[in-house]
Amino acid sequence: MIDREYCVMMARYNAWQNAQLTSLLEPLEPEELLRERGAFFGSILATLNHLLWGDQLWMSRFDGGAGPKTGIPESLRLHATREDWGADRRATDARISRWADALGDDDLGGPLTWYSGAMGAELTRPRAALIVHFFNHQTHHRGQVHAMLTATGSKAPVSDLFFMPDVE
Repeated sequence: MIDREYCVMMARYNAWQNAQLTSLLEPLEPEELLRERGAFFGSILATLNHLLWGDQLWMSRFDGGAGPKTGIPESLRLHATREDWGADRRATDARISRWADALGDDDLGGPLTWYSGAMGAELTRPRAALIVHFFNHQTHHRGQVHAMLTATGSKAPVSDLFFMPDVE
């Protein structure tokens, strides 16, 4: 279904997208980041916090490292400021890249079993499908942020994968 190169490319895409977002958030006043915008998670910062939380949760399942210390409801308040979010975002993106770079194709097969707090049950699913979900979840929520940024009158990031530097 997927291979190491897919994971490496998607980890690079994730970091590139988040770096663009970080620079586009800088001119916005804190109130703009926290303003209710009618999105699923409400504000720009709440959506970015949830996405970061989700990335940390999935990485803990994939690499066995630390995960977030809170549940989904608290994910929206993971960080109170753009600066704190940005520092944690960069560290998490580096973690995702290290994980992808270290993968072997054998690491992508077979099932993964974890306890889902959202479902209140232990689940087992194909690891490859979960990795695809992980990257798709990022894109989905960044799309929501893209729309909210546009609504502020701000520039939104270039999101087309083929525009990412060094795509071959």
